[in-house]
Amino acid sequence: MKRIFFLSAVCIGTLLSQTPYDSLYLKSTVYKNQTEMFAMSKMKKADIVFLGNSITAGGNWNDLLGRERIANRGIGGDNTLGMLHRLQYVYGLHPKLCFIMTGINDLYADAPVELIFKNYCAVIDTLRLHKVIPVIQSTLHVNPKWKRTEEKNPLVKQLNDLLKEYAQEHSITFIDVNAVLSSNGVLRDEFTTDGVHLTAAGYDAWRELLFPILKKHGL
Repeated sequence: MKRIFFLSAVCIGTLLSQTPYDSLYLKSTVYKNQTEMFAMSKMKKADIVFLGNSITAGGNWNDLLGRERIANRGIGGDNTLGMLHRLQYVYGLHPKLCFIMTGINDLYADAPVELIFKNYCAVIDTLRLHKVIPVIQSTLHVNPKWKRTEEKNPLVKQLNDLLKEYAQEHSITFIDVNAVLSSNGVLRDEFTTDGVHLTAAGYDAWRELLFPILKKHGL
């Protein structure tokens, strides 16, 4: 079944009716501080940007990938709506690629999967509007060390199924990070510190999936 959502930057503000979920990112002091830091950045050009939440923020991607012109735009606790409202700190760097991983904080705020998916598509549409190639990375499963695992992991799968289908329909690269970090729909013990955040071994396994994409795009 095709799901086509034409959501450009001009419609972000009117995507959805207002709910408490919509303003979560605005209540975060981490979000406010980090976006202010991004605005202060002296970096004017990057080849690659990583966009995400604390899982993305936790990786030193320049060192992990052995590249210099990489910007990490991960913010702890951020969700898809927060990312929609700070995309200028991504496309303003005029990168070739943007690796995206998001969704788990939305799910733990009890946002519906279809709602998260629409926001995610708006992120993708906005990046493409600004000539940035998006790369979708699967939302990671959680581990029983974390909370509400049995409730949330099936929703993670639902979101990833939608994203994978959307990627196929729109010729967007989809990286199934869960294929190496998870087993039977659960984040593996050796790859997580607390059930959601990653160990060094987790980042090591993740980065190996990225090298073929970088090679494909001459990076």
